[in-house]
Amino acid sequence: MTRAISSTVAAVIAALSLIGPARADDMTSFATGGYAKALQTMDMMHMIDTNKDGMVSANEWTAFQERSFAALDKDHSGFIERAEFASAPEGGFAFATAAYVHGLMTDEMFQKLDANGDGKISKQEFVSHERKIFEMLDKSGKGMVGPTDFIRKGG
Repeated sequence: MTRAISSTVAAVIAALSLIGPARADDMTSFATGGYAKALQTMDMMHMIDTNKDGMVSANEWTAFQERSFAALDKDHSGFIERAEFASAPEGGFAFATAAYVHGLMTDEMFQKLDANGDGKISKQEFVSHERKIFEMLDKSGKGMVGPTDFIRKGG
């Protein structure tokens, strides 16, 4: 019995030790390299940080993603179809860098955002997807991301 418990505890500890590294690597399952690189810049952090406190809150993040969705949903249908997604809004997004818009608007990102694979992205799909990215950045789980976690390392 003791041996079984020891084996179970050892297995749990080994599994838990993998959670941290796996979480960091998960960004690639939610974002392309170009999107992540363009998002995780000081310029983008400042644009998302609307109250200018040097931190991006979950609410600021969500508001930014909702603005992004609205800019992409050119026909205001509540969905972003592939044709809308593929053509940048005239003049880009006034609230984002050109690199961010370019990194977002790729076929690969469309596929990642279209969670149910129906060929269009609902606001719920878009915001939920982007919320997962925020959660990956928010390593402390406090609902706030500062430069240490937001800014891409080595890029």
